[in-house]
This record gives sequence, structure tokens and C-alpha cells, in this order.
Amino acid sequence: MVDYRGATVEDLQLSPALVLPVSTSIGTALQLAFERDFSILPLHSPSSRANLLGWLSIDELKPLAEQGKIDLDAPLSVLMEGGADNEAVNGTGKKPVKEFKKGRKYEVITPSTPLEELETFFARQKGPGGSGAFFALVTDAGRKFVLGVVTSEDLQKFTHRRFPSNPAPAQSNPTVALPPSLAGSAAATAQPLAV
Repeated sequence: MVDYRGATVEDLQLSPALVLPVSTSIGTALQLAFERDFSILPLHSPSSRANLLGWLSIDELKPLAEQGKIDLDAPLSVLMEGGADNEAVNGTGKKPVKEFKKGRKYEVITPSTPLEELETFFARQKGPGGSGAFFALVTDAGRKFVLGVVTSEDLQKFTHRRFPSNPAPAQSNPTVALPPSLAGSAAATAQPLAV
């Protein structure tokens, strides 16, 4: 595990989350995601932003839109279980909308969560099979507002940026150059430094 030296999720400098109601049209959701370069959009019920229903994977939605398999004017709710257009989506084997499971206890990730805990969260989600959550919703402590979405890739980029793994190689035989005033003497030549 990396020693993050007290860094927290806030130090990742995430973009503010874009949380959409499931009544948003599929085309609008795609456009907003591309404008902000987001690949994950949390979804909430039309009646309350605090009632999160699931999330939209832009990477899985984009090919369906490009192939004309979905109506871009339809609301995102049709991509959820039981939605009218769900049969066409299920034929691909991938659903662009994943629903949160009711009654499941979720771990709270806030801006003040230490990065060590975030790394542990991703490792636990990965599990023995190698798949699992690759993102976490960052919320306030009361879980009323989604403030951001953090991916395991965000954590890796931060780690590589803050703690480069390839520091400059140390010289195996460092030398010391003497001042120019001693340049005329035999001792003025560069001599190996005794370590």
C-alpha cells in the first residue's frame, strides 16, 4: 500500500458530479457526458436528488446510440429493469444503466476520506474474481448529495503524479569538482567521493 502522507479524496481535485434524473432524455445525457468528459453519471429519481437509483455507463451507452438501437428522445428510465426498450438493450448482453441494490449497506466516501481507505475500498470491491466497483460516489457525510465520482484510475493517476515510481537514478561513483582557484594543482582534478 502506498503511503499517501495524509492525502484525502479532496486532494484528487475531482470535477463536480453530474447527477441526472431518470426522466432526462438519453440524447441529453450523452451530450452532457461528452461535454464534461464523464464516463459515469449517477441517476436519481425525478422526485428527489437524494434518492439515487443507479448509474449510467456512457461507454456502454455510446455503441447502442451509434448503432441506432435506442431512441435518443426516450427517458433514461427505459434503460432500467422493466423499461419498455430494455429488450433491445438486453440483446447486447450489457445494460448501460446499473441499478443500486435496495437494502444493501454502502460505504460512505466523503472528501475527507483518507486515500488509504479509498485504496482499500477498491481492493475489497475487486475481490478474488478480478471484477467489481471501479468507481465510488463521493458524498457529503449525510449522504444527501453526490459531490463527485472517483475511479480507481483517478487514484492511480494521483499516485503516479505525486509519487513517481522512477526517481532519477543515483550515480554509482559520484565525483566532486574542486573550485577553479585550485585548478592549477594536481588536487584540482575531479576526484571520486568517498562514501
